[in-house]
Amino acid sequence: MIIVDTTVWVDYLNGARNPETEWLDREVGREEIGLTDLILCEILQGVRGERDCARVRMVLKDFESLETCGEELCVAAAENYRKLRGLGRTVRKTIDCLIATFCIERGYSLLHHDNDFRHFEERLGLSVIHPRRSSIS
Repeated sequence: MIIVDTTVWVDYLNGARNPETEWLDREVGREEIGLTDLILCEILQGVRGERDCARVRMVLKDFESLETCGEELCVAAAENYRKLRGLGRTVRKTIDCLIATFCIERGYSLLHHDNDFRHFEERLGLSVIHPRRSSIS
């Protein structure tokens, strides 16, 4: 499963073209793609009106939405935050710690363009999709 982060969904839903949205366009229907409840919340928080909200929810219904939070994940995410901070890498957002830890724990890959996830990839083994380096055509 490939989890698509809010940073990519927002661009995708707004029609922005970048390597991540192009990868998503290309791989829909070929890869198992999903999002988490936390990502859904972030996306919907950014939607201005009810009409747009309904449109976004309709688009996202085609993708699996996974529940993330629970005590075990929260404890693991806090532990990962402390590990990274101990290595001199402070993650700015708690939600990114939860999403990255969820992916690590479940063995999922993450498609994003948020610099905070780089620390999870480099130091904690988060699997990340890199469209710029991809040979997929």
